[in-house]
Amino acid sequence: MNDRPVYSAAVIGCGTGGMLSVRALAASERFRLVAACDLRPDVRDKLAADHPGIRTYADYRELLADASAAAGTDGAIDVVCVSTYAPTHEEIALAALANRPRGLLVEKPLGDTAAAGRRILDAVTGSGTPLAVPHGLVARPTSLEILRRVRAGDIGEVRLVEIECAGWDIINAGIHWFQYAVNLLGSDPFAGVLATCDTSSRTFRDGMRVETEAVTYAWTLGGARVVLHSGDYVAQSRPGKDTLFRVVGTEGLVEFWGWENGYRIVAGSGPADVGPIPDADRSPHQVHLEELARQIDEGGPDHRPDYAVADTSLRALELCEAAYLSHRHRCVVTFPLSEFVPPGASDWDPGTPYPGKGGGRDGRRLEAR
Repeated sequence: MNDRPVYSAAVIGCGTGGMLSVRALAASERFRLVAACDLRPDVRDKLAADHPGIRTYADYRELLADASAAAGTDGAIDVVCVSTYAPTHEEIALAALANRPRGLLVEKPLGDTAAAGRRILDAVTGSGTPLAVPHGLVARPTSLEILRRVRAGDIGEVRLVEIECAGWDIINAGIHWFQYAVNLLGSDPFAGVLATCDTSSRTFRDGMRVETEAVTYAWTLGGARVVLHSGDYVAQSRPGKDTLFRVVGTEGLVEFWGWENGYRIVAGSGPADVGPIPDADRSPHQVHLEELARQIDEGGPDHRPDYAVADTSLRALELCEAAYLSHRHRCVVTFPLSEFVPPGASDWDPGTPYPGKGGGRDGRRLEAR
């Protein structure tokens, strides 16, 4: 029997990510789904049919106004899940926070820019409100075991994280992959990013204009590298593996395949295949939401919530934005990102003959940095 508190919850935005929260809330004994908001009438009708008694809204402002009016009553909303598309996160998350919820979930990426994500995170941490950012790779048994083994030194010091991802892009999938890479590399801060994007197909995905294909290359102050090859179609180094991680250390390597349950490690006595590892009986969203509930349980004036996942999510968003800035300005983007100033436009065309005039520097006479 569950003798822990049950928290009322609402979901704003019931697309793909929002429905993951809807299903997780409905499956959990820690929550009671009481309200949902979506612009589409058909979505609201289905929510009402699937969840009798739920209040549905077309405008998040009406949902929040009703929640504010019901504060302290049975109609109150304890937890708000913001699951709209990224450019609207800041407006909606800050409006929800003004209602003083007991907990908040914001889908990834936190915002459409790192600055927006930082403003959300600063507001949340300033209020002391527990926050969930539901990254799946830090909530699944396989990727958590790999993270534990890497941190334990099973492959030595990580020097390279290589990622192949077909059918997706830097912002909508790279945000997951970079967040996991940040966890693998720990406290080693990023120093720079260099990226190039093919935009020939004019692909859009999840409300965002994205690249046809891209390579993002990032490095840390400690010299570790992260390389992401993403795009609509990406040549696979392992046939049948649309998503592949290769984590290379000084004493071995680990290879795994996105959301699959298993991995391959080369360390110590030789290569070994591990798996399949049984998946959890809860979805990653449910794992994150129930961790949010646990932090609400422990809340008090002397308790500070754990914002580690949100912090790494923001660092991942900085990498995503830096990749797009690098492509846009044809330059290396340096960190901290908030201090980066792009260079002026250049007509320099690498690979063509030097005309002998018009400036430039002799590449055989470089000064040491």
